[in-house]
Amino acid sequence: MNTPALTALPPLSLYVHIPWCIRKCPYCDFNSHTLNSSADENAYVDALLTDLAQELPLVWGRPVESVFFGGGTPSVFSAEAIDRLLGGIRALVRLQPGAEITLEANPGTFERERFGGYAQAGINRLSIGVQSFDDAKLAALGRIHRGGEAEAAVTAALDLFERVNTDLMYALPQQSPEQAAADIRRAAAAGVRHISAYHLTMEPNTPFGHTPPPGLPEDEAALDIEAAVHAALAEAGLAQYETSAFAHSREHQCRHNLNYWQFGDYIGIGAGAHGKISSHAGVSRSVRSRHPKDYLAAMQTQPHKAVRRHKVAADELPFEFMMNALRLHDGVPSHWFAERTGLTLAQIAPAIQKAVERGLLDPAPHSLKPTPLGRRFLNDLLQLFL
Repeated sequence: MNTPALTALPPLSLYVHIPWCIRKCPYCDFNSHTLNSSADENAYVDALLTDLAQELPLVWGRPVESVFFGGGTPSVFSAEAIDRLLGGIRALVRLQPGAEITLEANPGTFERERFGGYAQAGINRLSIGVQSFDDAKLAALGRIHRGGEAEAAVTAALDLFERVNTDLMYALPQQSPEQAAADIRRAAAAGVRHISAYHLTMEPNTPFGHTPPPGLPEDEAALDIEAAVHAALAEAGLAQYETSAFAHSREHQCRHNLNYWQFGDYIGIGAGAHGKISSHAGVSRSVRSRHPKDYLAAMQTQPHKAVRRHKVAADELPFEFMMNALRLHDGVPSHWFAERTGLTLAQIAPAIQKAVERGLLDPAPHSLKPTPLGRRFLNDLLQLFL
């Protein structure tokens, strides 16, 4: 394919990775590490701000539309550390008025006074990793909280924050469709207007990947559980707008994640964080040193050595764009493909035609939108753009 040249730049977000947890869950393959006494939150905040400062020449003048503190468990950091970090971010970049600022939290770390401090610091969206309200299921997942703690955390969060998300998992060991649906109904009854619902998967290089827990549902049973989950979400008035995301209305959708799926740009700072930055010369990706000790050491001496960058090749851009955009139920405007990859739709016309002929892609020319069949067989659809 021809070398891409962008004529417009997409929206820009900021992702901040805080890599520590109280205890690492056996199913988790994220870059997270058990918190110990040697973890210095002030040193890490300094490193994050150094990291952000070195990205500035790549994004001069561009406003930041959203900030997302992910992990790990960012709520292991004090409200004072988050406040100092957000203050440093505001001093370095142009944060849009009304920007969505999300913090991921674990119910096992919830303290009302501390979480009130997060809200005062500027966090306006809390994402709570509930996973289940069932104590037996939580124990099977290796979580540190109980169902009652999760419910109390959700209730308190709804008083403190403009918007709240709960993460819930299904197809858990020994789980029935009724139990999975009950988790959804419990979150919705509390007043949650955004739920991220994930199928439990056995990821390689995790304890569950090596030794799956007993009682995992077989494929047919897992499909029944998923159907029950989706039905409960619909009954609660939560519409699916992305593969795993359900919202009560458009204003409750996660703007930060939407920017990922719409092939927007994002600065990624923190240990192991990934970034994507567009320029008129094309699209580049970056990744930071994965281990917190290596990351901190580099940021204190030679920050550039903590970052690896590469330009995305032209022939990789169609798949990368579609891998994100086609997760969205409504897809994206077709003109975004040219604007955000620098390529033309004519360059992928054969793949589009095949997808339409197979009933996987909506034939309307103004959008790139998966059909219900395309959403069901998303991997088959994406293979056409490799």
